[in-house]
Amino acid sequence: METFSSIECFVRSAEVGSFAEAARRLSLTPAAVGKSVAKLEVRLGVRLFQRSTRRLTLTEAGQLFLSEVSGSLTTIQNAVNNLASAGGQPAGTLKVSMGTVFGRLYIVPLLGEFLTRFPAINPDWHFDNRQVDLIGQGFDAAIGGGFELPQGVVARRLTPAHRVLVASADYLDRYAPISEPDDLKLHDGILIRSPQTGRVRSWQLTHRTRQHSPLTLKARMTMSDSEAACATAAQGLGIALVSMPFAVGYLEAGTLQRVLPDWYVDDGNISIYYAEHKLLPGKTRAFVDFVIEQFSTLGLAERFNAQNVLASR
Repeated sequence: METFSSIECFVRSAEVGSFAEAARRLSLTPAAVGKSVAKLEVRLGVRLFQRSTRRLTLTEAGQLFLSEVSGSLTTIQNAVNNLASAGGQPAGTLKVSMGTVFGRLYIVPLLGEFLTRFPAINPDWHFDNRQVDLIGQGFDAAIGGGFELPQGVVARRLTPAHRVLVASADYLDRYAPISEPDDLKLHDGILIRSPQTGRVRSWQLTHRTRQHSPLTLKARMTMSDSEAACATAAQGLGIALVSMPFAVGYLEAGTLQRVLPDWYVDDGNISIYYAEHKLLPGKTRAFVDFVIEQFSTLGLAERFNAQNVLASR
């Protein structure tokens, strides 16, 4: 067990490049972590880290050892955690990252049912519109779209990530009918600025028949959030390009209308992400399966599909 503990201290220190940060995650002191790694180096007869005042750097031997043990360590820990779950049920703290508004609108309402099924799981949910380092920051799962898929992370699709053009009836009544994408160039646009890059992307519209056309909206203002853009468009201030999960409530209520309803932006998928393990922790497996089940049961993928009849109203 002492060797196992030393290996865990080594792996966590290698992941974050710091004894202090590894100690925080392991609920130990930095001195205890450093001492444990030093004992492991003596036992193995090799130096695993090059130490400096700023950061730990793996030696060649350390890199080789990490590649050999990190996967096995996770598998063993998951097996122990699963067996130690309360009454054989998934248990423990479930650390999940999700978009602020998307999480509030579509994931938080599922929490009551989730805890009814899995009362021994303690949610630790983080709401942020930026991509997180799933493994490095110790998250069990994340929900979002447009993320790069790092090595060791897998994704399960929840829904298409479609964006649509919307405006208020008041705004549309003030102008001639918009019948094709080229008509947009004379209209005030409420555009979305990426929270990751700070830039406004150049979008390409896709027709139901798979034709393509560039989006030529005149930028009147920019927002970093689709919900804010919907609320702005509802005031009659322009045409907004927004994500379907945020637009659908306004469309169903009649507060906003689709502009060019046969056209949309295909931005990939909204997925649930988690680290790829031979033996996934019971709490993570329970959450992933539950969210996928609920999206299917509630028909959310259909509601968020810009090609559906309801979504075009």
